[in-house]
Amino acid sequence: MPELCRFYGIVIVLRYREHPPPHFHAKYQEHEATVDMQNLRVTEGYLPNRAQTLVLEWASQHREELLEAWNTARSGQSPSKIAPLE
Repeated sequence: MPELCRFYGIVIVLRYREHPPPHFHAKYQEHEATVDMQNLRVTEGYLPNRAQTLVLEWASQHREELLEAWNTARSGQSPSKIAPLE
């Protein structure tokens, strides 16, 4: 489960051995949500509003890198880290 990024107490990880479509998991405190990389929607779980807004903003800025990380991880290689939200 590679960690792609950390910012403002939020941790972004890939569980690439899971089902398509490409997605990532965002963890904040005791909360966790699954975010579809293609349409940037929370498909499972829950994040507080502020954390969810930050995660979706970050994901929109790094959508291409996220998809590349997914494909890299699915091919058995370690994906590169992605810059945090500033």
